Amino acid sequence: MPRVWDIPVHDSTRVRDARVAAESAAALAGLDEPRTAAAALVATELATNLLKHAQGGQLLIDLVGPAVPADNASGLLVQIAAIDHGPGMADVDAALRDGYTTTRSLGAGLGTCRRIADDFGLHSAPGRGTVAVARVGALPGNTAPAAAARAGGVNAPFAGADYSGDAWAWARSGDRLTLMLADGLGHGPEAARASSAAVQALHRAAHLPPAEALVHLDSALRGTRGAAVAVAQIDTRAGLLRFAGVGNIGARLYEGDRWRSLLSRPGIVGVHRHATLREDRMPWAADRLLVLHSDGLPSRWTPPADPGLLSADPAVVAAVTVRDASSSARPVRDDTAVVVLAPTPPEGP
Repeated sequence: MPRVWDIPVHDSTRVRDARVAAESAAALAGLDEPRTAAAALVATELATNLLKHAQGGQLLIDLVGPAVPADNASGLLVQIAAIDHGPGMADVDAALRDGYTTTRSLGAGLGTCRRIADDFGLHSAPGRGTVAVARVGALPGNTAPAAAARAGGVNAPFAGADYSGDAWAWARSGDRLTLMLADGLGHGPEAARASSAAVQALHRAAHLPPAEALVHLDSALRGTRGAAVAVAQIDTRAGLLRFAGVGNIGARLYEGDRWRSLLSRPGIVGVHRHATLREDRMPWAADRLLVLHSDGLPSRWTPPADPGLLSADPAVVAAVTVRDASSSARPVRDDTAVVVLAPTPPEGP
């Protein structure tokens, strides 16, 4: 089941909690001692920054796959996401320099976090807050295989529970890259078992188009309480995006200069069998961005408006979406997962 550590960081005692959570996640991911220490350092520094620069915030620690999947199974990474509604950073570039600090923190700095993590992304907006996302895997600086797209997400369990009823997965089969988000009915351990069954089934169905994959998932989820599931797939050879969904997973696609909703069919995968499923098909290009989310996100959430986010790490986009749709005065009402599918930026000169 998807274990998630949701740590509200509002006093110094939670910095230790962040470090311990990162070490626990690293143990589950099978990281060795040096990479476990790297994950713990990143979690400690990000938690300290929340206190020193934003008067507190939220740290989400999760186990995720790589941003770009391989045909064969890849190891899990520890993902650490720091989210705050603080004043934001005036100089992001300066904050990313090794050793930069404006307070009495470890002095490691965000630059060090970026250097020791496999992936690191940062977004800050004056008056709105900051999001930082780091992933630490078995080897520093792992190089992902080339692909036309990448994916990332964040997952926040309801009421600080140990397990989220939401889960997402990302798989590759030849020219097909398939992303899935599942929301187990309700929340708690039984919801988590349903969404976990969907993740396991997706890896056996990554070669199928979305509508057929959902039929496969329906059989796999029999005996669970069922889940809302959406599947998006890019055919890299054809430059085509396919989408199909059952239940209340939200989906919004950015096409150049506008957002539009993609519709799922009512029902519950594993409970309501469908003879046929609608599958949307549309071109996939460098100006596209797809956001999938569970119903823990408010129904009238506003898509990210900063143009710079279109080239950001997808997990950063997901974390910004969660930040902008919630606050301490408006806590989430359910497990909340947001996952983003984005084109791979072209390599620089």
